Amino acid sequence: MTAPETGTTATEADTEALRERAVASLLAARARTELLTNCVEDPDLTTQHSPLMSPLVWDLAHIGNQEELWLLRAVGGREALRPEIDGLYDAFEHSRAERPSLPLLPPAEARGYASDVRGRALDLLEAADFHGSRLTEAGFAFGMIAQHEQQHDETMLITHQLRSGPRVLTAPDPGPAPLFTGPAEVLVPGGPFTMGTSAEPWALDNERPAHPVEVAPFWIDTTPVTNAAYQAFIEDGGYRTERWWTPEGWAHVRQHGLSAPLFWRRDGGQWLRRRFGATEAVPADEPVLHVCWYEADAYARWAGRRLPTEAEWEKAARFDPATGRSRRYPWGDADPAPEHANLGQRHLAPAPAGSYPDGESPLGVRQLIGDVWEWTSSDFLPYPGFTAFPYKEYSEVFFGAEYKVLRGGSFAVDQVACRGTFRNWDYPIRRQIFSGFRTARSEAV
Repeated sequence: MTAPETGTTATEADTEALRERAVASLLAARARTELLTNCVEDPDLTTQHSPLMSPLVWDLAHIGNQEELWLLRAVGGREALRPEIDGLYDAFEHSRAERPSLPLLPPAEARGYASDVRGRALDLLEAADFHGSRLTEAGFAFGMIAQHEQQHDETMLITHQLRSGPRVLTAPDPGPAPLFTGPAEVLVPGGPFTMGTSAEPWALDNERPAHPVEVAPFWIDTTPVTNAAYQAFIEDGGYRTERWWTPEGWAHVRQHGLSAPLFWRRDGGQWLRRRFGATEAVPADEPVLHVCWYEADAYARWAGRRLPTEAEWEKAARFDPATGRSRRYPWGDADPAPEHANLGQRHLAPAPAGSYPDGESPLGVRQLIGDVWEWTSSDFLPYPGFTAFPYKEYSEVFFGAEYKVLRGGSFAVDQVACRGTFRNWDYPIRRQIFSGFRTARSEAV
């Protein structure tokens, strides 16, 4: 940290650095929200493009409502601006499928409400005390809201992928990468490591607390599974061969007629995909995208391997054998930079497998952060000593065997909502999310 200016204590300097980080994170999230909602006309904002997703205008006002609830009311003690809309934007009160029928704020009003809340929140942040309560300690509430908005930005980006019509979002492609010629897999040594965190100030409740976990030695793919590798599974009859699938997965494949990742279609001898309104050839060297847990698990079985457990994934991503400590990120403790990972909607696709050598782990595993969310074999469960904070509905109500854990983030995830300890979860049937995977195998005894 830069030394404080004369007359400024270290505590004051730390507080100002936190304030600057919170402001920057909130502004970055809002700029992205505006990009995702200003690029379409009002009818596209109010239409439900898929029953799996909310109308974009619901996400927009929900972002403002959560910010008002937690920053203006909970932290600032302010009176409610629009108490009559709280129920409309409570994610647990109305399912996504029924939200289009609600009396939602129209686009102009939703934008005005979110903007009004944001202006008041920034005024509150200017004078915030980061030591007054657990909610405000180290600026947690402001970081939580920045993460919440970025998570909904990713959700809105998924909606853009699902919507029909021409492309309205553009971004440079990641570009070609030198052909990766490193080892196909890396040995992760057995033994204990520290999983989770008790020190990361903006870590969410399900990432806490830090705790020791013993992991047997195992091998893990150096890069995520590519489209070319997954095509080999398809061509070998992977979707037609029951033995590769769990009973639930096979029933799902048969019921829904799955034969390839979502958004793929065959045109003669070529695989094509639809990406944000444009149709293109499936790039062979990109990590496979839009596969559900059942598909990832079936591929791993076909390949004679398995999905890594959540603990294995985190050890591969964070463990430094030279020091025995767990890093914040594979490359170290520094915040992500463009040379480390494909994050933040900087691109609208994964980078080729083997990209970002500066972001690899001490063991040589690449692309553990960014590009694609990676399915693990683990159910979403609490860590030992878990405490729900600041509300049970963020994590606790989802714990159980019906959800599988994803790790690492995707190109659609912002760095504020992505860490080596960050945990995502979803139903094993979900394919619209930006999900891929890598495989593992136990070390031969």
